Amino acid sequence: MNHDQENHTLRISIEEEMKASYLDYAMSVIVARALPDIRDGLKPVHRRVLYAMYDLNNIKSKPYKKSARVVGDVIGKYHPHGDTAVYETIVRMAQDFSLRYPLIDGQGNFGSIDGDAPAAMRYTEIRMDQITEEFLTDLECDTVDFVPNYDGSLKEPRVLPSQIPNLLINGSTGIAVGMATSIPPHNLTEVVDATLALIANPELKIEDLFAYVKGPDFPTAGYLYGGQSIRDAYSTGRGSVVLRSKAEIEIWGEDRERIIVTEIPYQVNKAKLIEKIADLVKSKKIEGISDLRDESDRTGMRMVIEVKKSQNAQIILNQLYKFTQLQDNYSINLLAIYRGQPKVLNLKEILWAFIEHRKDVILRRTLFKLKKAEARIHLLEGLKKAIEHLDAIIACIKQSSSPQMAQNQLMLEFNFTQLQAVAILEMRLQKLTGLERDKILEEYQAILKAIASFQALLKDEALLYQTIQTELHEIKRKYADERKTKIIYSNNLDFEDEDLISEEETLVSITRAGYIKRSDLSFFKSQHRGGRGVQAVSPGEQDLVTAIYRCNTLDQLLCITDQGKLYSIRVYKIPEVNRYSKGKAVVNLLSLKGSEKIKAILPVRHFPENTYICIVTKKGIIKKMPLSEFENVRSSGICAVSITQEDELVAAKLTHGNNDIFLCTQQGMSIRFSESDIRSMGRTARGVHGMDLGENDQVVAMEVLQPDTASESFEVLTITEDGYGKRTSLKDYRSQSRGGVGVISIKARNGYVLGSRQVLPENDVVLITNKGKMIRIRVNEISTQGRNTQGVILMSLTAGEKIVSFECLTAEEVLEAKEEVSSSPEE
Repeated sequence: MNHDQENHTLRISIEEEMKASYLDYAMSVIVARALPDIRDGLKPVHRRVLYAMYDLNNIKSKPYKKSARVVGDVIGKYHPHGDTAVYETIVRMAQDFSLRYPLIDGQGNFGSIDGDAPAAMRYTEIRMDQITEEFLTDLECDTVDFVPNYDGSLKEPRVLPSQIPNLLINGSTGIAVGMATSIPPHNLTEVVDATLALIANPELKIEDLFAYVKGPDFPTAGYLYGGQSIRDAYSTGRGSVVLRSKAEIEIWGEDRERIIVTEIPYQVNKAKLIEKIADLVKSKKIEGISDLRDESDRTGMRMVIEVKKSQNAQIILNQLYKFTQLQDNYSINLLAIYRGQPKVLNLKEILWAFIEHRKDVILRRTLFKLKKAEARIHLLEGLKKAIEHLDAIIACIKQSSSPQMAQNQLMLEFNFTQLQAVAILEMRLQKLTGLERDKILEEYQAILKAIASFQALLKDEALLYQTIQTELHEIKRKYADERKTKIIYSNNLDFEDEDLISEEETLVSITRAGYIKRSDLSFFKSQHRGGRGVQAVSPGEQDLVTAIYRCNTLDQLLCITDQGKLYSIRVYKIPEVNRYSKGKAVVNLLSLKGSEKIKAILPVRHFPENTYICIVTKKGIIKKMPLSEFENVRSSGICAVSITQEDELVAAKLTHGNNDIFLCTQQGMSIRFSESDIRSMGRTARGVHGMDLGENDQVVAMEVLQPDTASESFEVLTITEDGYGKRTSLKDYRSQSRGGVGVISIKARNGYVLGSRQVLPENDVVLITNKGKMIRIRVNEISTQGRNTQGVILMSLTAGEKIVSFECLTAEEVLEAKEEVSSSPEE
């Protein structure tokens, strides 16, 4: 190396050079590849594809062109990258499950939601979709800047003069260096309405825009869960929402259920989703699925998940939500290129940036048209003047020896400009006819009006915004459609979410062997008193039902065991089966310890402060506790009452502090006293004496009487195990002090007393026997008798058959059932 070379050697730090080079690379990726421009919502590759198609006149009204032709133009003229990347961009813009409003109309195989690859570019054909032409409208009117392409041989637009707020309606995803964008698609109608509202009142707050933009609207539809999360994302530019599939549970066969999935979350691969479900079934992480198949066709999506007999489809669906992409999170990051730099923007900033873009486009378009109109009016003024001096001008031209001389003479004698003189010389003779001369004058007047309108628009900002609004109204008229994604305004996405459960009345029954099930009320039609009932469990079963409870699928069952512990389970988690099935073992639903058995079940929905649980044992011990203490019951249970070994839990009821308590004994005695006689106690307390029992007698039931006991309609329904029963006016039972012996309620000659209920004549009552039969009869068919009587036959029993439990249905439930009374005592 010579001395001169040494003097020109530049020493640099490799660390600094690496930093600078990497920063240049990062900015190139951010600005020129990965992030969309806030104005047209397009990345450079998308913009170049559309501009290449515009160059080829590959529009909706023209025939399709081979995809390979367009890809060749794009990579040859504007985008010096791989043809595969460009074709993948084209494919995505043609997929109706990828873009909310596809920009390319494709013909051929462009892939599927199952992840199937598209056909090669030499086989597929494309053209612009109709909406895409709105991106390129007025491109030739100097509305946007053009920049040199990669080799400087051509020009390409820096941004498109889009009339569509594309950044929001189609969204965008991209990963740059150190940052990423994830903008969900939206409904065009909502976005346009929000833009119009913001133009009308620029002072609108982001919260005001929520009235127009409800939330993202995905091409694959489904459900979007979010309330505050959506607002946070629009306010800060960052957030997350939950997407759920559209899944419905339907009954098929006699007592089987299946889940039908017709919509899945955005960007979820259906084939991989089905594969994941199958893997969960094989690994037994999800049990209860008997079959899984894809019945999708060109008319729409349909995934069928068949549920095993006696399984609860809703619970399985909740498990699928938890373990698969039937429920998926979508992260929102409103990052875009704004004024040449990446920036996270809120909803209002995005809309206003689009408005500013349209304002700039319309101003530039107006200036372009104004200049063009002024140039044309200049020529028309010359032609108009020429027509007025036609003979003289013709003579001047005839006397000229050359065109140049004629041009000079016209400019000299008639004061024409050079452009006007040339136009007059090039004018065809047909323009001299009367009709053509009128057309020139008409055009002259029309252009004068156009110039006036252009100048007015340039001077009046209000008129400019009005033009933007007019164009947006036209866009809405042409492309408006209904929202696809349904928004559920809830941030509670626990997999026991009550929003997922259909609310309906049901009967829950439990057997002596500890099996529990749900039964539809419609299984049991009303029969006349004295009927034999219908079979409620399989005739071959040796087990028997010991209790039934009327409740709602959304209720929470507080189950109290013989050892005084309380467990909790949602009603819908109990399998709903036909009336012949024995149900599912309680130990599989609750974490019972050892020999614990459920003795009382209490259906509740809410846990208000002024509500109590009242518990009674067979020895007449009664206890009252605040219901709110049992709102959060751990899976291992919680102590509800201390019970001695000689005693046993009989019943549990809800009270409201102002009720009367009615206790009924096995031998037909009863007592009525005020709830105020019982103080509220802690969970471990034993309780107080509620009734003084006779020899060999025990409490079998407790009823909480409604406060309005003055009504003559209220009665006490008492039923014995041999199928006898009667109604007695509530007025026949005077209120006493707690701890008394009570009064006779029924002559217990026909078996032990099962219990008493407060009823109205319009109620129904459901009875169940130890042989699994149920009967449902109208209360008004049961005779009204005094206290000291034995009642009438309610149900015809066979040898060895006994009534083991009964439950009353309210008047509203009877009305909702809409069942006709059977004309025969037998089903």
